[in-house]
Amino acid sequence: MSGRHTRHDLERTADDDALRDLEKMWHDSPERDLRWHPGLDVHDLDCNSTPGYDGNKGDGEALVAAHAAELDDLQERLFAEGRSGGSRSVLLVLQGLDTAGKGGIVRHVVGLVDPQGVAHRAFGVPTEKEAAKGYLWRIRNALPTPGMIGVFDRSHYEQVLVVRVDELEPEETWRAHYDEINEFEAEVAASGTTIIKVALMVSRDEQKKRLTQRLERPDKYWKYNPADLKARRQFGAYLDAYQELLERTSTDVAPWHVVPADKKWFSRLAVSELLLAALRSLDLGWPPADFDVEEQKRLLAES
Repeated sequence: MSGRHTRHDLERTADDDALRDLEKMWHDSPERDLRWHPGLDVHDLDCNSTPGYDGNKGDGEALVAAHAAELDDLQERLFAEGRSGGSRSVLLVLQGLDTAGKGGIVRHVVGLVDPQGVAHRAFGVPTEKEAAKGYLWRIRNALPTPGMIGVFDRSHYEQVLVVRVDELEPEETWRAHYDEINEFEAEVAASGTTIIKVALMVSRDEQKKRLTQRLERPDKYWKYNPADLKARRQFGAYLDAYQELLERTSTDVAPWHVVPADKKWFSRLAVSELLLAALRSLDLGWPPADFDVEEQKRLLAES
C-alpha cells in the first residue's frame, strides 16, 4: 500500500471524528443519563435542563442528523428479520402532559425511518366497547408485530394518570393497576419486544406558552382543546401521579427514562438516541437468503 489517502478517505475520517466529538457530549450514555432512579423527584425537575448532555441546540440537531442513517438501517434490518420469521420488535411508549411534544417526537424522530416499519397508535378516551373489555385489551391489540417499531402516544399509563387525577375509579382499583402493568410489560418483553418508556416532562410555564401559541395561530387551533385548562389546574396532581408511576413501574425489563421537554430539540435528541440504543442492543444482521443465490443469478441472466 502506498499510504496515500484519497480526498474521500480524508473527508470520511473528518466526519468520523466530528461524530465522535458529538457523541462525547453525553456524560455516559443517553439510556443511563436519562434513566429514572430512586431519589429523582419530578416536582424538582428542571424541565429546561439537558441532563447528561453538554452540547447546545446545534450540536444536538447535528447528532440526530448524523445518526439518522444508522437508525434507518437498523430499522430496516429489524423489519427484514420480522419478514423472515423473526420474533423481535420494539415498543416506544411516549407519556407526557399536553404540549409535552409527543407529536413532534413522532414526526421528527420516528419520521427518520421507513413508515412501513412503524405502527403508531395514539390512545384517546376509550370507547364504550374498549372500556367494557378492560384497559389492557386495546393495548394488547396495538402491540407491534415482529419486525415492527410500535409507538404509543399515551398508553396504558393513562389508567394511573387521568383515571387517578380525575377520580374515575376508586383508589383501591387504580392502585392495583401498577402491579398489573408490571406483569403485562414483563410478558411483552419476554415475547421478544424491547420496551422504551419515555416520560416527557414540560414545565407549567412552558405549557402555558405553547397553549398560547396555539390560540394565536389559526393553523394551530385544531391542536387546542379547552379541556387542557382543566389539566393545567391539576398540574400538581399530575406531577404526584407521575412520581408514583415512576416509582412503581420502572423495572429492569421496562425502565422509565425522564426527559425534560421545555427544549424541543433536546427531547427529540434524547428519544432518537434512546431508540438508536435499543436497536443497537438487538445486534441486528441481515436474514440469510432462503434460496440458492447463485442459481437465481444464473436464471435471472438467462431470462
